[in-house]
Amino acid sequence: MIITKQYRCIHSSSCQCTKGHLSEVVIFLVFQQLNWNPKLIASLSCVCKWFDDLAKRVLWKEFCRTRAPKMMLDMQSSGSHNVDGNWRALGMLLIYCSGCKKSGLFNSIHIPGHFVHRTRFSRTSGKSFLLPQCRTDVLYVSDPCEHLDQGEEGDVGFFRGVFKSFSMSKVRKMLIKKAAQLHPTEVCPYCKAKLWSMLQAKMIPQSASCRLGAYEDCIEYYVCLNGHMLGICTLLPLSDSEEASEFE
Repeated sequence: MIITKQYRCIHSSSCQCTKGHLSEVVIFLVFQQLNWNPKLIASLSCVCKWFDDLAKRVLWKEFCRTRAPKMMLDMQSSGSHNVDGNWRALGMLLIYCSGCKKSGLFNSIHIPGHFVHRTRFSRTSGKSFLLPQCRTDVLYVSDPCEHLDQGEEGDVGFFRGVFKSFSMSKVRKMLIKKAAQLHPTEVCPYCKAKLWSMLQAKMIPQSASCRLGAYEDCIEYYVCLNGHMLGICTLLPLSDSEEASEFE
């Protein structure tokens, strides 16, 4: 069933959809029993602005905590009760590979975005995507989502990640110091914020391609104003990537 999102309702006291409405506590308990099912959370968000707000404030937050508990505990260890870009954006980043489109962000072939059943995000892997002078920053990065045999592009891998406390990170400070330009048209697929190209800023270390098992000159990634990262690479054949990992 496709639910069309309605924006007129603000769930005020005069709103018709408040009649017989369940309390936040009841909705919380229902979704707890449903193990914070992301498809059902997304469907609830489409009912009206009040449900959308509840989903962003509470349900997506609990989904993130359930899906990646250690990662979420670390992300909030600085004392923040929120994350950059909101919980829904982070929830989508955990389970959705954004793919790419022709003449889009990566100016590549068209590979549709899709949901992924399970993805491992690693803080240790994140260090490989940071220049040595920025490695005190905390960045969680996923394993590449592999899309094999893409014609001339070869085996394509998409990866995504998120910074902890990006507003205070050394990466952000360096991008600003370099006067790096934001992408003129494209935005983050998770939170719709503007994007910096790490390739144009010359901030992609060699260790990133080693970590991904990718060709060194075929890797590109962007970081948005909220600290979400998304990237693409051309993967080495398995035997070559095993060889490359020895030099990481």
